[in-house]
Amino acid sequence: MEERRDSTRLRLLKSGKILLGKVSVPCTVRNLSDGGARLQVQSTFGLPAAFELAYDDHPPRACKVIWLDSTTLRVQFQ
Repeated sequence: MEERRDSTRLRLLKSGKILLGKVSVPCTVRNLSDGGARLQVQSTFGLPAAFELAYDDHPPRACKVIWLDSTTLRVQFQ
């Protein structure tokens, strides 16, 4: 199968947080690339189309949701 992505994805299993102002939603960062990430959450219900993602000691990154199902989000970094 031909790879069509712009950047290589790194498979991970890291704890992260979706930052929503004063509230945060725990998530798992399943894979990461220069352009985005795949996040796993308990439920995507009620999550906005844009938010900040924090994980490890990295500064928070602005994200835009490009795909989701009931427990998985694929985001693009802004």
